[in-house]
Amino acid sequence: MAAQKTKRGGSIINISSTYGIVAPHQEIYAYKEKKGEPFYEKPITYSTTKAGVIGMTRWLATYWAKRGVRVNALAPGGVFAKQDPEFLAGYEGLTPMGRMAEKYEYNDAILFLASDASSYMTGSVITIDGGWTAW
Repeated sequence: MAAQKTKRGGSIINISSTYGIVAPHQEIYAYKEKKGEPFYEKPITYSTTKAGVIGMTRWLATYWAKRGVRVNALAPGGVFAKQDPEFLAGYEGLTPMGRMAEKYEYNDAILFLASDASSYMTGSVITIDGGWTAW
């Protein structure tokens, strides 16, 4: 992308997570233990790697900007994939919109970041999480 040496050399879109911005609500995973399943918690490695993606995005954005390459990230919330009803209830109760995302709900944000509509945008993180990180 940088080798194109054009004003708009390209766009890199990294995928992070809301857990790269805020810590997990571990209590939404407690239902498993109540059902007799092994104890589970969202591991620290998940949050630290997702936060690292955001840091890497910002570093790369400043490094490549002068060569016309934009680098941004998407921080999606949870995506509905027929999770256990107990998990869904906990997750949805912590989300102002009261639900998880559908897979298609991130498509337009990715298209925006890839297109010239975001030509003056680099080092940004778009959070799409139904309000999860708003409170």
